[in-house]
Amino acid sequence: MVGRTVSHYRVLELLGSGGMGVVYRAEDTRLARQVALKFLPADLARDRHALDRFQREARAASALNHPHICTIHDIDQADGQPFIAMELLEGQTLKARLQGRPLPTAEVVDLGLQLADALEAAHAKGIIHRDIKPANVFITTRGTAKLLDFGLAKLAAEPRPGTSEAPTAAGDWVTGAGAALGTVGYMSPEQVRGEVLDARTDLFSLGVVLYEMATATAPFGGTTSGTVLSEILTKVPVPPVRLNPDVPADLERLVSKLLEKDRTLRYQSARDLRIDLEQLRRAVSSPAAARSEQASIVVLPFENLSPDPDNAFFADGLTEEIIADLSKIRTLRVISRTSAMVFKGVRKSAPAIAKELNVRHVLEGSVRRAGNNLRITAQLIDAATDAHLWAEKYTGVLDDVFEIQEKLSRTIVEALKVRLTPEEDRSLAARQVPDARAFERYLRAQQELYRMTPASLDRAGELTREAIAIVGPNALLYATLGHISFRLHDTGVRTDDATLQEAVAWSDRALELSPACGLAFLVKGQLAWKRGEMGAAIRLMRRAVELGAGSEALSWLSYFCFQAGGLDECRDAAERAMAADPLTFGPFAGAFAALVDGDLQLGLLRTRAVADVYGGVSASNVYLAFALLYAGQDDEATRTLSELAHSGGGILVDIGAALSAMIRRDRDATDRILAQNPGFLSLARADKELSWWLADGFAHLGDHDAALEWLGNAIDCGFCNHRFWSTVDPLLAPLRGDPRFPALMDKAREKQRAFEA
Repeated sequence: MVGRTVSHYRVLELLGSGGMGVVYRAEDTRLARQVALKFLPADLARDRHALDRFQREARAASALNHPHICTIHDIDQADGQPFIAMELLEGQTLKARLQGRPLPTAEVVDLGLQLADALEAAHAKGIIHRDIKPANVFITTRGTAKLLDFGLAKLAAEPRPGTSEAPTAAGDWVTGAGAALGTVGYMSPEQVRGEVLDARTDLFSLGVVLYEMATATAPFGGTTSGTVLSEILTKVPVPPVRLNPDVPADLERLVSKLLEKDRTLRYQSARDLRIDLEQLRRAVSSPAAARSEQASIVVLPFENLSPDPDNAFFADGLTEEIIADLSKIRTLRVISRTSAMVFKGVRKSAPAIAKELNVRHVLEGSVRRAGNNLRITAQLIDAATDAHLWAEKYTGVLDDVFEIQEKLSRTIVEALKVRLTPEEDRSLAARQVPDARAFERYLRAQQELYRMTPASLDRAGELTREAIAIVGPNALLYATLGHISFRLHDTGVRTDDATLQEAVAWSDRALELSPACGLAFLVKGQLAWKRGEMGAAIRLMRRAVELGAGSEALSWLSYFCFQAGGLDECRDAAERAMAADPLTFGPFAGAFAALVDGDLQLGLLRTRAVADVYGGVSASNVYLAFALLYAGQDDEATRTLSELAHSGGGILVDIGAALSAMIRRDRDATDRILAQNPGFLSLARADKELSWWLADGFAHLGDHDAALEWLGNAIDCGFCNHRFWSTVDPLLAPLRGDPRFPALMDKAREKQRAFEA
């Protein structure tokens, strides 16, 4: 076969062979790229079942476009021999990598995370792999895991025996009963028994692989296949720590859950597994492990038991105020409001939530408000034991809300045995909005602010002004108006300079009243960033962090440092944000920290996590689209951007339409959309972020001149992370050979030095 030309592929060398195929390195003469050709052996090509299985591998894998699944380019025949043209990978299989030695824990977790991400994507399309094993996992020279051989996969879309309809529900992601396909030693118990399978069979097999990576030993063994299959059905594997004392307890628990013989007790989805692996990754690779010993708590959204459902704002507001109180205590790690609110209305046990957020204690509560009367109940739970440390009931009238809030916060502090500094003690007694009626309007304004729609932002402004009319000049309320004005501008609802000037004026007035108002410094930092004053933006956001502006300030600080090239501080701020806010602002900051290190897959993982939490349509779609582009998933990126057409108008619609056309490499559509939206281009010229996106988009489109122009504009506006553009951003790779590109990077380097000075 070597030296022959098959279709439009010139075969160069034999790479290897196995029971289901012979693989060659070849050159695609049409596209001038090297590929791998997998041929079905001649004797099997005459076997209808083998041929069906071979073709099923191609169909299943070609339906998936994912960074951790080997890409299928083509399927064809040569002289009656079917073959698949696929991505050519450089590296070795996991089987070759193991060589009888356990892998470092960090590598086990990292590879497991990548494979869980791949399975999540496959299962979402109704595809079960059914043959997860080290020989089917390829590790590239850059450490990227690629899942191979979907030869045993079966599409959920295929009709079941005896029916003419394809299954549609998630519970129908199954394979037919009666055939135990797979590889002995990696099969699930239900696979051994020949039962109907679902996605959980892959999770069991992945558990076997993780066990083997961590211990260099198979969990189920024997001298015959019958012995191995019997152990799968009956044996509890030796705890990994006995075979490798370096295996952490959390990894051991995770693997044990994957290897549950009863699949109802196993991980129920690859997504749940991915979340646990991400938390474990942080624990084994960062100072987070040390932080886990710190006193830590999540305040879950208080349940609204009021007769009037409109009083939900009051329950949410009380939750937020208790979080704000506790967040002032430096020795206590408090999960931020944004991550806590994800669990509103979610029926999960306190230990499960605590595990997901990596905290020891959980506060649950309820609020009943009838007219002017209040009844608040709360209970503190030690998640490690699921024991209730205390439960209290507080009653009073609306004017008593401040006293109840303070009493509740102090009771929590005492129960956790946290010692307060004199400053922290005073802060718990402070009343930032001292009038109950104004406080009520402030809480309503916060609820509207977090909805982030044009109408809700306007309503938040109205309510805040009503609160000011009641209490008079107030630093927190002024800073809130500044925050609302910035968000109106940043989300494209109002793009005029007057809106930014409003944000400046309100934040200045807040600082005149209270020079230690953290929210005002956060707004000032955002405004400096908008003006391209990156050095000032970073200094102001650092101050916001010092004054307790929380995970939002940490996330912005990390993003500023990413753009300005302050890579160490970018990582540090992201790590702190992820500890305080594991589900929203934290992963967002962590995504940019991953890009700093060139880890495009981790960046995608974290960006997807943020988008999953927010749901719906928002600016997170744009960030997710670029993360998908960086990972080579153009089609999904286009779909993600197309959703912005339903965002209710404004700049997000323009961004989504323009970038979608660029990704599709549709030049006519790109020119038409940009010509129809001159205001968008005018805004982009003053915005480093939009300029960066357009530079990437034009580079992907193939217009080097426009890409370089927008890249230069981004640098002029203050984006000067030359390392990211020179070595990481894959969309800019075509520009790096252009003689104008190094000159732009020199310009960015000089601008970064100016910021550092």
